[in-house]
Amino acid sequence: MLKRHSQFLKSLLFCIDLGLICACWVGAYYLRFSEIVEPATKGIPPIRIYLLLLVPIIAVWGMSFQAFDLYRPRRMGTRLSEFLDVAKANTLSVLILVALTFFFRQYEYSRLVLLYFWLLNLITLGFSRVLFREALRFLRRHGYNQRHALVIGTSRLGRRVVDALAQHPELGVKVHGFLSADSRKVGERINGVPVIGRYDDLQERVQSGVDIVFVCLPPEDEQWAEKMFACLATTMVEVKALPAMCEFVSLRAEAEMFEGLPLITLQGSPLYGWNLVIKRVLDVVGASVALVVFAPVLCAIAALVKLTSPGPVFFRQLRMGLDGQAFEMLKFRSMKLDAESETGPVWTQPNDDRRTPIGAFLRRTSLDELPQFWNVLRGEMSIVGPRPERPEFIARFRETLPQYMLRHKMKAGITGWAQINGWRGNTSLERRIEHDLYYIEHWSIWFDFKIMLLTAWRGFIHRHAY
Repeated sequence: MLKRHSQFLKSLLFCIDLGLICACWVGAYYLRFSEIVEPATKGIPPIRIYLLLLVPIIAVWGMSFQAFDLYRPRRMGTRLSEFLDVAKANTLSVLILVALTFFFRQYEYSRLVLLYFWLLNLITLGFSRVLFREALRFLRRHGYNQRHALVIGTSRLGRRVVDALAQHPELGVKVHGFLSADSRKVGERINGVPVIGRYDDLQERVQSGVDIVFVCLPPEDEQWAEKMFACLATTMVEVKALPAMCEFVSLRAEAEMFEGLPLITLQGSPLYGWNLVIKRVLDVVGASVALVVFAPVLCAIAALVKLTSPGPVFFRQLRMGLDGQAFEMLKFRSMKLDAESETGPVWTQPNDDRRTPIGAFLRRTSLDELPQFWNVLRGEMSIVGPRPERPEFIARFRETLPQYMLRHKMKAGITGWAQINGWRGNTSLERRIEHDLYYIEHWSIWFDFKIMLLTAWRGFIHRHAY
């Protein structure tokens, strides 16, 4: 029954796609020759010659979409990955169509029609896929189109799978039970799911209506793996394996294939390829604009610092940035000379008497941080990122705070997710690290824009900046 339902949904989506593609082709013709966008200088060709291409269009797009496996189950896939697959298949199909039109020498097909067709397909097919998936998610939340799963292993990894599936009922995956190495656990309920057997019972349990098997063996049970996978290879169930090393995933986990070998990244950075280029361009443009806009303010502050206390205008302090590389961070000097000669490296306290006459104001308003836009131009910092810390403090934090060093997977920033949420100065380091890692885990250009807008909206004044 489940297979028949699955095939029906595939066929339904395939027919919807072909219908929309045909509508987009006709729509592209009318969009081009209705003279809404651009007047037709060579006259309007009859629609008949464009309708002649519908048969090859259906054939090309149908084969292309099947070749890209666009109708495989995507219960656990993302909308973005599906849209990218549709975009790739659509682009290839348009290129094939352009090549086919070369053989229809008796007709001249408009290049703008082909361009509009490509764009309309992207928009229409992308939107229809979203509607289709949302309809399926709605049905699954209400108990329809369900698939039954078996989780092998009752370790923390297996329990995490059960919890994750319970939090996403829209996936329509219901866990039937656990298998455990310990016969004493049979009959127990773990996270609301019963332990229905031992590892030796796998063959029997798989044949009792299970569609997906999650293999979550703890390290001490890995000797069972060969026997289990040999057993599962004789069945038609979908098998998903979670290696024990997944317990050690700490940041930006990714899986990729290399020469047929699955590689799992346990700690990674989101900044690579075009992401790195785009963020750097944003930093250079943003820092250049900021230095020009704030030039009068910079000059005024520099004069006030020089007039109110002896010593240099700028203060240079060693901080740790991307990949643990040290750099000299610039600030307007807000402390007296040799402020740490007696205390050593310490954080500033309320009513700190080491501050200069205008130092308290500069620190409270964060105006002392403005010279760091020069660090951004030099590539040592970014406008948005985890705030850099001093090596003296890091030497202590890395020993007592798990995952502290993961903050350095991103370039240090002038402002950051932790700072706009109030975690700066002498506040909870645990909460600050939590927010910094959340930023790295969920980084995007739009997230950077959000943080910059919130920084400007909430102002630079902070009650923990002494």
